[in-house]
Amino acid sequence: MKKPKIVPIPSKQEILDFIRAQPGRVGKRELARAFNLRGSDKIDLKAILKELEREGEVERGQKRRFARPGALPDVGVVEIIGTDSDGELLARPLNYEGEGRPPRIFMAPFRPGEAAVGVGDRVLAKLKRVRGEDVYEARPIRIIGEARARVLGVFEPNPDGSGRLRPTSRKEKAEYIVPRGETGDAKAGELVLADIMPGRLYGMRTVSVKERMGMLGAPRSVSLVAIHTNDIPFEFPEAALKQAAAEGPAPLGDRTDLRSIPLVTIDGEDARDFDDAVFAEPDADPKNPGGWHCIVAIADVSWYVRPGDALDKEAFKRGNSVYFPDRVVPMLPEELSNGWCSLKPDEDRPCMAVHFWLDALGNKLRHRFVRAMMRSVARFTYTQVQAAKDGRPDDKIGPLLPQVIEPLYGAWAALFRERKERGVLELDIPERKVTITPEGKVEAITERERFDSHRLIEDFMIMANVCAAETLEKVHKPCMYRIHDLPSQEKLEGLREFLSSLDLKLAKGQVLRPAHFNRVLEAVADTVNSHLVSQVILRSQAQAQYSPENIGHFGLGLARYAHFTSPIRRYADLLVHRALIAGLHLGEGALPADAVAEFAEWGEHISVTERRAAVAEREAVDRYVTAFLVDRVGASFSGKVSGVTRFGLFVTLDQTGADGLVPISTLPEDFYVHDEVHHCLVGKRTRKTFQLGQTLEVELAEANTLTGSMVFRLGGGSERPPRPPRPGAKPFRPGAKRHKGR
Repeated sequence: MKKPKIVPIPSKQEILDFIRAQPGRVGKRELARAFNLRGSDKIDLKAILKELEREGEVERGQKRRFARPGALPDVGVVEIIGTDSDGELLARPLNYEGEGRPPRIFMAPFRPGEAAVGVGDRVLAKLKRVRGEDVYEARPIRIIGEARARVLGVFEPNPDGSGRLRPTSRKEKAEYIVPRGETGDAKAGELVLADIMPGRLYGMRTVSVKERMGMLGAPRSVSLVAIHTNDIPFEFPEAALKQAAAEGPAPLGDRTDLRSIPLVTIDGEDARDFDDAVFAEPDADPKNPGGWHCIVAIADVSWYVRPGDALDKEAFKRGNSVYFPDRVVPMLPEELSNGWCSLKPDEDRPCMAVHFWLDALGNKLRHRFVRAMMRSVARFTYTQVQAAKDGRPDDKIGPLLPQVIEPLYGAWAALFRERKERGVLELDIPERKVTITPEGKVEAITERERFDSHRLIEDFMIMANVCAAETLEKVHKPCMYRIHDLPSQEKLEGLREFLSSLDLKLAKGQVLRPAHFNRVLEAVADTVNSHLVSQVILRSQAQAQYSPENIGHFGLGLARYAHFTSPIRRYADLLVHRALIAGLHLGEGALPADAVAEFAEWGEHISVTERRAAVAEREAVDRYVTAFLVDRVGASFSGKVSGVTRFGLFVTLDQTGADGLVPISTLPEDFYVHDEVHHCLVGKRTRKTFQLGQTLEVELAEANTLTGSMVFRLGGGSERPPRPPRPGAKPFRPGAKRHKGR
């Protein structure tokens, strides 16, 4: 008689590892099946689970199912709080009882027949852990509380006097019904704002038109679409407007008088506000040969916007200004953002200023903050300053060249040396510039030029931000840090696998620094793989955010960093100003003592509003680009593959930076498998490969000005990819999803 095989009882650690590895909660039945336990073995399993529960390693949920402490249930209620930089909906669990911050939740991609959810909705959802221990995917079951009261879309009439509304949002797939009597006299093709009416029809909802906003494609309609689609507040409440209109010049009082210092502002030609000014001179201290004394002066917004007043409440709600090609939605009313808080030339302005002293190598020796009064001597542009430095000064900048411009470049040369020594992630990603005519039409789409004058201001601002964070730590005041985490291990392993296919290596077994990524970028500079590698490294990085808990800024190679330099347009900077005023006893407008209890929640809020603004700005540019190209359907363009998914290729056109999709169904006849590691689609039969960074010739097949989306099809003349995946590389499973946890 054959003896039954004896299966050893798993250890506590093996059981714990198994529970932690599962996407949801685990019951004793699944554990017994996983470890092939039978009969009396289950008694031992029960004892081990009780011991793990007593030790706090696992917690028991409904139906005696186990998970790590703080894990979310398989089904729960979440509230949608915003979007990430890619436009994906983010949510938070309601009634979270775990310790520390709740896990991050991404809403699953919309499926036909599911509820179309939006920011503010409370949703009963199935929850599934998708990465590590802190990222979940939520798939909606039903909406239990709706925040969206309005929808923006294009009205199309029906013969019976009713109509339909096509939403402008790419995420809303379903149209709305506009009943007779609720059309608001809207015309065909008109952009309208409509209230969502109570109740539902099967498959479609009804709306009532409340505001007509002109024809789609009319001047300035593009930014209006982005504003309403992303729920960006754009009308100031009466109380805030009245407060701003009543403001006036700040008194000198106890402020340090900097009006004799030749501070200048340097911004882009299309800048709408001027909130930072700079100055540099050789350090007069003989103990610091070749050193520099610098000043960064920032508009004193905290003088005008006090904690809890009408302006402060609205500024917090907005979180930041939002910039579109044709307009800006400011964080503060125009009387402040373009008036008393704008450092206009030859006008006295209150400021917060930091003096810092550098040695010849760019190392900061010391710094000091003051609350001051300044008077800018000139407003220059980056192009103007760079031309002067290159020997082509105009009449305005020429007289100030030796006294102002040359010392600024001298100090920056020292800062730049220190930057190189410190190691900063040098990813230079091109930025699109949309030029709009006075009539609101797109005149041109170009790549923004980047000069040393841009880098000069950037490095001065970085140093000022470092000084702010260091000072707040020294005076023991709360700091809203700008943090940037290291890339996750999951993303790093994927990046290493990809780089190895190109015979490139990323350091392993040591603490990663930006310099390690820079060495990879340098190895492929000026090669066919340069763009490809840059894109993959960019996608491996974590997303920067605001938090009172400091973990440093990986990309800048800094141990402590806070935003101080733009309080006109970022609420985070205003909080830092108030904390400095409190810690250094600089007068009125200081941070209240009890504010520290709110900092974590405030950091999450302004991180969400920042992502919301980034999505809106990108969507507006996409729509402008689509409008610019709508008359060129059928034309051929050269572009590079900027994204590879299981449903096709995203291609970015070389000349305009326009993005569009080449659907997988239109690729040369074959079955294509998505290889996620190598960022490519591989033909199963032909082995034909389409890879990230590959140059393609495409034709514009569709241009949808309503959503700002374009569809391409392959043309002739597409080059071969830089290098196909190595033989035997494990392909991505068709139908699997890529989840982001940035």
